[in-house]
Amino acid sequence: MAEEVTKPIEEEVAAPAEQTVEEKAKATKKKKNRRTVARGQVHVLATFNNTIVTITDEQGNALASSSAGAAGFRGSKKGTAYAAQVAAEKAIETGKTFGLSKVDVFVKGVGLGRDAVVRTLVAQRVEVDSIKDITTIPHGGTRPRKAKRN
Repeated sequence: MAEEVTKPIEEEVAAPAEQTVEEKAKATKKKKNRRTVARGQVHVLATFNNTIVTITDEQGNALASSSAGAAGFRGSKKGTAYAAQVAAEKAIETGKTFGLSKVDVFVKGVGLGRDAVVRTLVAQRVEVDSIKDITTIPHGGTRPRKAKRN
């Protein structure tokens, strides 16, 4: 009769303790590194129809953004100072998660939201270092109409 060849059985290494579902999830997830930005910029575009507030770092990379339309206002209500205030609050709330404490404000446009956004920044305890108006100004005017020929 043929001899039976027996191989040694490799023992499986048992885990020290069974992991729970939460521990497995923590082990597989990578930790997301959250940026901290102490100083930043707030760019405000205030038109008659809407107000857009964008919070950036000092290089101009956007951190948070909101607008009166995104805050839930529709139609002619988007152009109001209150809508600009609500939009600024939403943007600042998101910006504070990055550790934002000091900002330079750049205002562009002629809408009602210009002052409301700056007042909201002060009310939300964000230190405003400077306010700069970067609204474009026409120089030379528009092209005149062609001469009338009768």
